[in-house]
Amino acid sequence: MRTAQVLLRRKIKRIAVKLEKYLGTPHPPSTRAKPIDMLIATLLSQNTNDKNSHRAYIQLKKTFPSWSEIAGVPWQKIATSIRTGGMANQKSKRIKKIIRTIEKEYGSIDLDFLYEKSDDEVIEILSSFDGVGIKTAACVLTFSLGRDIFPVDTHVHRICNRLGLTSNCKTPECTFQQMKPNIPKGKGYSFHTNLIRFGRKICKANNPLCNICPAYKECRYEDKEIFAIRRTNRITQKDYEFMLLDNV
Repeated sequence: MRTAQVLLRRKIKRIAVKLEKYLGTPHPPSTRAKPIDMLIATLLSQNTNDKNSHRAYIQLKKTFPSWSEIAGVPWQKIATSIRTGGMANQKSKRIKKIIRTIEKEYGSIDLDFLYEKSDDEVIEILSSFDGVGIKTAACVLTFSLGRDIFPVDTHVHRICNRLGLTSNCKTPECTFQQMKPNIPKGKGYSFHTNLIRFGRKICKANNPLCNICPAYKECRYEDKEIFAIRRTNRITQKDYEFMLLDNV
């Protein structure tokens, strides 16, 4: 293995350990959601926060107790039930199309057969659905199928780049591919979850709290010294702890 990659792996492991000391070691829920449920929940999480998407998911399940009901109703009715999650029209059309595609291709609205597939096969199958990318597929692998995968959304992508864990990555897909071989074994879920919490609490997109950052010395963010001298407001909220995909 090349020296640069060895050093990078060691750095990632150090940061993962620091975040666990700072934020705690997250553990997945004892009961995992079915793959079809996780897929829909992850789709609803796109371009909104976890609180709003969770409300949208709960309302969707309340309105349509079984996914088969969605296949036969107008998309407008689906949109009404998920309005709190944002982009309701686009998401409702996408969800209906995916459910009908699953029923047509696999004979029932069920994705339990994914349990028997490899990680790459799951990504290939799910990515074939309209609107499903690698991030969504990786979330199903991690949060539903219990695989040791490191999902990368826009926030994780941003933080990995700030910390210097990737090289010239402009997209979350690039970050996912670069990070994939370097995540410490058994830390896919923990590192993903803690990076999201870390991004909400400390490494914010705007006005990051660099002066109290536990990974400050590891960071490669070019403006970190500027933000390090700014006064930090007291952190009182705990919304950074709520994870939608742990509550499906």
